[in-house]
Amino acid sequence: MKLLRYGQLGFEKPGILDADGNIRDLSNIIDDVADAQLGDEALNKIRQLDLNKLDIVTGNPRIGACVGNVGKFICIGLNYADHAAEAGMQLPEEPIIFSKATSAICGPNDDIEMPRNSVKTDWEVELGVVIGKHAKYVTEADAEQYIAGYCVINDLSERDFQIERSGQWVKGKSCDTFGPIGPYLVTRDDIADPQNLTMYLDVNGHRYQNGSTKTMHFGVATIIAHLSQFMSLQPGDVISTGTPPGVGLGQKPPVYLQVGDKMELGIQGLGVQIQTVVKPI
Repeated sequence: MKLLRYGQLGFEKPGILDADGNIRDLSNIIDDVADAQLGDEALNKIRQLDLNKLDIVTGNPRIGACVGNVGKFICIGLNYADHAAEAGMQLPEEPIIFSKATSAICGPNDDIEMPRNSVKTDWEVELGVVIGKHAKYVTEADAEQYIAGYCVINDLSERDFQIERSGQWVKGKSCDTFGPIGPYLVTRDDIADPQNLTMYLDVNGHRYQNGSTKTMHFGVATIIAHLSQFMSLQPGDVISTGTPPGVGLGQKPPVYLQVGDKMELGIQGLGVQIQTVVKPI
């Protein structure tokens, strides 16, 4: 299933994509694509619906982040072997964990606001994992059952804030609009192998990232099991699992986003995001 949220920012409604590409309204079925509605029982009830009996959403509504009420937005750094080689860095022995503020979350096609005083705003296409039920001290073998589904994430990063200013990575990762999520939450039963998905990112029509989740250093199950040893994971928590090579920082010379630039990014089976960089507010 492809679940989504549509409508004005802060007033999104739940929906589902039918076989013909129509958005069907789920407002009479669930309150939101969030919280307990991400568990297996709730998802199975949606799966059994006759979508032809649900209203078609007409027009061209804004698509919001595919998950509402996100509690934690957790990211994994330096997690692709080819990206580490691009950066000239050793692969870590354990996953590198950092957070993005949930206030960074926006819709997949919303404008990206260039932060004030930004000089090195960068892009990162990433596989997102959405947790479906409480997870604590889980094993790799059991990790899959805690996944509600997968999505596309652009882990936008201001490299000057992140690397060259004192402090943690979080302040280079958490600017408003630096966390587009969606367009869809694709339930785990629709993704046969999350470790075999092609992914790409273009800026102004030029392909910078062209990778695959095959080159992830720590796979999805390992990441969930590892995180659950240090914190409980809750329904609606989002994990961004790292990026393949081709980020702006890795270009020779480096290339960074400018106001007016347009990005397109996607992951096999999970949909496409399109964003324009705009002046800071």
